[in-house]
Amino acid sequence: MLETQQQWQLRICQEIWQEIRSRLYLSLRYLGGCLSALSPLEQPSFSGVGTDGIHLLFSCDHTIRLFSSNPTLLAREYLHLVLHGMLRHLFQTDGKEPRLWGLCCDIAVEKILDDLDIALLRRPLTWTRTKTYSLLKEHCSVLSSGAIYRFYIEYPLSPSQLEQLEQEFRTDDHSLWPWEQQNNPAIMQLSAEWSKRAKSVQTDLSSFSKKEAGDSSDLSQQLVDAYTPRRSYRDFLRRFCILREEIRPDPDSFDLAYYTFGLSHYGNLPLVEPTESKESFKVYELAIAIDTSMSCSGELVRQFLQETFSILKETDSFFHKVHLRILQADNQIQQDHKITCQEDLQEYLEHLTLKGGGGTDFRPVFTYLDYLCSRHAFHHLTGILYFTDGKGTYPKQKPPWKTAFLFLDGQYDDSQLPPWAMKQVLYPEQWRAAALSTSFHEHSSISDTL
Repeated sequence: MLETQQQWQLRICQEIWQEIRSRLYLSLRYLGGCLSALSPLEQPSFSGVGTDGIHLLFSCDHTIRLFSSNPTLLAREYLHLVLHGMLRHLFQTDGKEPRLWGLCCDIAVEKILDDLDIALLRRPLTWTRTKTYSLLKEHCSVLSSGAIYRFYIEYPLSPSQLEQLEQEFRTDDHSLWPWEQQNNPAIMQLSAEWSKRAKSVQTDLSSFSKKEAGDSSDLSQQLVDAYTPRRSYRDFLRRFCILREEIRPDPDSFDLAYYTFGLSHYGNLPLVEPTESKESFKVYELAIAIDTSMSCSGELVRQFLQETFSILKETDSFFHKVHLRILQADNQIQQDHKITCQEDLQEYLEHLTLKGGGGTDFRPVFTYLDYLCSRHAFHHLTGILYFTDGKGTYPKQKPPWKTAFLFLDGQYDDSQLPPWAMKQVLYPEQWRAAALSTSFHEHSSISDTL
């Protein structure tokens, strides 16, 4: 039976994609499991290619035309889609602006492709690409999609700049990404399958020789960034709580059965009552230092402080009396602000301005805290949280309190971090900045916990 024109085109396209996959496998054997993860499927409504995490969706006209004229671009498209799945770009869309997130994912993937020194994928770097990569490298330690997205949120693109970058980097259609289905069990299962494949690639990359793997350093860095376990900032703050007794009823310290028995048999006379004090694990004295060098913006600092205080508020982590010290410093102390009540905190956030802008030296903050402790300004300093990008001079000696350096994901250098210091990476996409900016003015304020 003779094939129709449509059947012939579809068969040829399937053979083309199989050929492209085989060529890629010969050059990138460590990607074998991921290269075979997408099943080619015709999508007549597409003018190019796309993926939903299961299929490689294509247009027959586009596939045949590009394979005839420039198979390199078709190979790049295939690997581009595979990398979207490996780096979980489809499964991190919650709270993202779709157009900007899609662009940032495309830039991150194209950076990997441009760095792979493989003839099948090689194409000249345009001026726009070179300029974009150079700009992003100045602000992002790893050119991951998340880091690029945060950069463009902080430094928004104009409509014309956005369109220019889309023309340069846009490769595939993102309309079938699960934008509103991140909690769907099927999507979660698909994400887990891609995670398993990507972790296998990480293992294979470490075992392949440099010659076999090519220049895959950018891919390795992005895989590490995508699959590094993200410890909750909320859980991390619990390390700075101390155990103290405070005056408040402790309903867990007595047997409710005796209490209700007394009320039922003797009227208003319970046989046992809860104790009037309770041991609590909360924050009492804490220092928060802000790196006010040119690398830290005021809006990020504001969001960091709002998130920190919101977590402490929500988890009932403050004692009735609290002593917080917020220090601003670059290479010297610029400001010391004392927080003892809810009103102090609200006023500080409303009038927050950063002072400084010089180089970064962490030592003056620790010297100043030593001075405050010697003058009994602190009675039991639990520790210090230092919000910074890590590019500064650290103390040589371990301080007597817990010390944590807080870094913004994708925008820090921890190569000189002392072994005695704790480290926490912050992920601003998890911050509820819009809600928090008004929460301090709501009727249910933090006055009950401060």
